[in-house]
Amino acid sequence: MIHSLPAFFLTIRKYNVEGKQVAGNSEYAIEMLNITKRFPGIIANDNVTVQLKKGEIHALLGENGAGKSTLMSVLFGLYQAEEGIIKKDGVEVKINNPNDANDLGIGMVHQHFKLVQCFTVLDNIILGDETTKYGFLQKDEARKKILALSDKYGLKVDPDAKIEDITVGMQQRTEILKMLYRDNEILIFDEPTAVLTPAEIDELMEIMRNLSKEGKSILFISHKLAEIMAVADRCSVLRRGKYIGTVNIADTNQDELSRMMVGRDVQLVATKEDKEPGDVILHVENMTVPSKLHHNNAVKNVSFDVRAGEIVCIAGIDGNGQTELVYGLSGLENCTSGKITLSGKDITHASIRERSTSGMSHIPEDRHKHGLVLDYSLAYNLVLQRYFEPQFSTKAGFLKKAEINKYAEKLIEQYDIRSGQGASTIARSMSGGNQQKAIIAREIDKNPNLLIAVQPTRGLDVGAIEYIHKQLIKQRDEGHAVLLVSLELEEVMSVSDRILVMYEGEIVGEFDPKKTTPEELGLYMAGAKRQEVGA
Repeated sequence: MIHSLPAFFLTIRKYNVEGKQVAGNSEYAIEMLNITKRFPGIIANDNVTVQLKKGEIHALLGENGAGKSTLMSVLFGLYQAEEGIIKKDGVEVKINNPNDANDLGIGMVHQHFKLVQCFTVLDNIILGDETTKYGFLQKDEARKKILALSDKYGLKVDPDAKIEDITVGMQQRTEILKMLYRDNEILIFDEPTAVLTPAEIDELMEIMRNLSKEGKSILFISHKLAEIMAVADRCSVLRRGKYIGTVNIADTNQDELSRMMVGRDVQLVATKEDKEPGDVILHVENMTVPSKLHHNNAVKNVSFDVRAGEIVCIAGIDGNGQTELVYGLSGLENCTSGKITLSGKDITHASIRERSTSGMSHIPEDRHKHGLVLDYSLAYNLVLQRYFEPQFSTKAGFLKKAEINKYAEKLIEQYDIRSGQGASTIARSMSGGNQQKAIIAREIDKNPNLLIAVQPTRGLDVGAIEYIHKQLIKQRDEGHAVLLVSLELEEVMSVSDRILVMYEGEIVGEFDPKKTTPEELGLYMAGAKRQEVGA
């Protein structure tokens, strides 16, 4: 495959096709040489070589399921490679588990957080690196260090909040602080910006630059080409488990990187035709939802409509009530006041199943917590909300496994869900992006009147993002109503027909994306400006 690349990419490679280097080369902090990792039915990494220079930010780019997270999990000791070696500072090392990685100064922020839900932020950060005296935990010094790190890097967290009660964005900050707390030299960031706001992303980019200046070496997995171009020194590209090439960021551009990643030209900005919206599908009137974290309300007297044939986007900084708004709409939380109407039917007090069978689909923010049963097969996950229908279940209540598998294989092909063992693949073993594709396939195939999509492209590569945006626009063009909740301003501006900005639980502005700017939206998102908005 490498010989088919343009001569441009061949000339900038820093090592030969086999990835071999002279032992003891001190230029590199980490060398992963000829790594091969297999899972049942799939070769996740096929003879892959990645070399991280000391003090550099090295991006790892590839489609969902290309093997990026698997490769980093091998480096962190979560997986053992069948072939290949790892060197640190030119010396071969054996990493049997994450404790070995930590001992070598390697830390990792995981794409799917490794946090104990019932523990506090503080307890999660110090877990495995606790200070004790006479058998008792000594938390005072740890608290001081965490608050100092939080202050230094702009990663504000409440050390005493339980993980199960904080937003996904706050959980991400906890993961980053957990790594910084251990003073690691080699830092692995696996999709670290997937749940952060634009302002938080800018802050994190600056943090990464400062860490690099301090001499730390960073491996940065991202699907966001703009971020890679902004912060990385070099970028290695994987495609379907194979190494494609390494480029200097100064010598390339987003179009070249996306072409290397997916093997074709990609449309990076969504396009759609103007469409006149139809009847009101979702009517929300004076809706209030309580906060789990505080005594006040997370959603305060909110009213809005979503019509057939339009995409309405809820924009805002994470933690301003968007999560609770969706929980209230989908039935995951009860509203304390207000009224929700779906296609003319009052569903304010309806069960989750009643809302689903009434024409509501929900792509959740947290795919692990609310989107999938991780230890079920892909086939069963694809019929989670439809297994009781005659197509999949007998009158006596027995599942029609053959029909379920047939339906699952259809969706796997239609939505390009990559799974090592097809419909029988356990959901937990799939890459994050392919887990997300499975949820999107399930929810869209229900042919809903209303599709609620919360961060639907989080963790997806540019090819998958292009596909998902087309699916959302297709739903709109077919006359369905789409409520999109996104932290990505680029996505908000290009996909939506109407934008509602939330700040501190209230809708503070309504905008036409053709007549506003990201800067203006940012002022409303930060609370600096507001309109009087009502349905």
